Amino acid sequence: MIPRGAVGRKEDCERGLTWIKPSFLWMMYRCGWGTRPGQETVLAVGISRSGFEWALRHACLSSNLRGVHADRSTWQRQVKRAPARVQWDPERDLHLRPLPYRSLQLGLSGEAVRRYADEWTVNISDVTPLARDIHTLVSDGDLDSAAQLLPQERLYPAGVELLTHLHP
Repeated sequence: MIPRGAVGRKEDCERGLTWIKPSFLWMMYRCGWGTRPGQETVLAVGISRSGFEWALRHACLSSNLRGVHADRSTWQRQVKRAPARVQWDPERDLHLRPLPYRSLQLGLSGEAVRRYADEWTVNISDVTPLARDIHTLVSDGDLDSAAQLLPQERLYPAGVELLTHLHP
C-alpha cells in the first residue's frame, strides 16, 4: 500500500513545513471541501512506503508533552534537528465533526521535503471533483452515497518500533 496524503497550506510551506495528511476527511476539514481561498484544488499524493517510514523514523512530536519528553529544552532540540514532525489531530466524520480517535499528520522540513519531492512521490492526482461530489451528497443528506465514494483508508501496518517515539 502506498500512503496517500495531501500537501498542506501555503503558510505552512512558507514556514518550511510541508504537511502530509493521510486522512481524506481530515483534509476535507482542513480545506473546507476545497472551497477555502487558496485551497480550491485538492491533490492526492502517493508516496513510497520506504519514504513514509523514513519520515516517521526521523520524526519527533510537534509539541512538548509532559511524560514524553524529559523537559522543554530537550524537546526543542529534537524539533530543531528533526526533518519531520508528527501531530495527532481528531479524525473527522462526513460532517467534518471530530471523532474520538486521532489521525497522524506528518510535517516535513529540510531534507525530508527534498526527499519527498525528489524520491518519495510516485503519483499525484487531482481529487477536487471527488471532494466536490462527496460534499454535494453530504449537503443533500445522502450520507450513504457519500460514504461509498470515500477513498478506502486502512490502518497503516506500522510496527511498534516505528511509532513508539511518536505517541503522546
